Amino acid sequence: MGRSPVFDEIRDLVTEGRNPRTLDLDVLTTEEVLLLINEEDRGVPYAVVKEIPYIAEAVEILVETFKRGGKLFYVGAGTSGRLGMLDAAECPPTYGTDPEMIQGIIAGGYKALVWAQEGAEDSREDGARDLRERGVTSGDVVMGIAASRRTPYVLGALEYARRVGAKTFFLTCTPREELNVDVDVAICPVVGPEVVMGSTRMKSGTAQKLVLNMLTTTAMIKLGKVYGNMMVDLQATSQKLVERSKRVVMMVTGVDYEEASGLLKEAGGHVKTAIVMVLAGVGAPEARELLERAGGFVRRALELAGVKSDPSSRW
Repeated sequence: MGRSPVFDEIRDLVTEGRNPRTLDLDVLTTEEVLLLINEEDRGVPYAVVKEIPYIAEAVEILVETFKRGGKLFYVGAGTSGRLGMLDAAECPPTYGTDPEMIQGIIAGGYKALVWAQEGAEDSREDGARDLRERGVTSGDVVMGIAASRRTPYVLGALEYARRVGAKTFFLTCTPREELNVDVDVAICPVVGPEVVMGSTRMKSGTAQKLVLNMLTTTAMIKLGKVYGNMMVDLQATSQKLVERSKRVVMMVTGVDYEEASGLLKEAGGHVKTAIVMVLAGVGAPEARELLERAGGFVRRALELAGVKSDPSSRW
């Protein structure tokens, strides 16, 4: 019986390499193992920083896509898929985005979030089908996430995305020169062999999480969902977020707790509106109009009202 082509493909991947610094892992003390893992993790941000020009390019495309009403679809399998689902799920409460705006798609469906569905990653057809069922169009962005760069499910999704004219990104932990995938932007933080050979939920997963954080956080800032360094478009869907909303209004405007509560009630729970109401000295309808004219940016809305903006002055 001949050797499978997949065997040779995997053998040559950086993510499947054997780490020369962890060869004696099974005979080390608990503390020695932990120190080794920590030491390896320290190199991850250095791999990510090299990719910032590409991440920036992706952000610019993403912001323009969102402004036109387009969507972002993350596609991955296993850890990569779960990280995409996580980032998509966290944007609505943090930035008040529509849940449809950023969507995660994982090989094997929602059950793969909690139970491994390893064989689900092997079908290109399933990747294309799942994107087709989400209604991806030429106005959207599809980001494939695959540490190894070879996941058939992800490659099938990217191929489908290109066919319908969508913009495509690829986040992978293998060298850019080894890519054989045609995408608009490739982001390739190369973190090297894992502590445990092939366990890409470790350094590769950490690098992917860092990149996804950077990508959507920066896009949201560019869309006006942050004032200073405070989230002002959050959805107050839990008691913690309700209280955070009040605290942000208090910090920016200098009002007390009771006033902040009343303002948010008048503003329909919208932090941006409450801030503009106080600082511009207007009612909720006028504040909403100013924000609409300013494209959702608090700083611009205040400038339109003739108010000097300084989010740090009332700390």
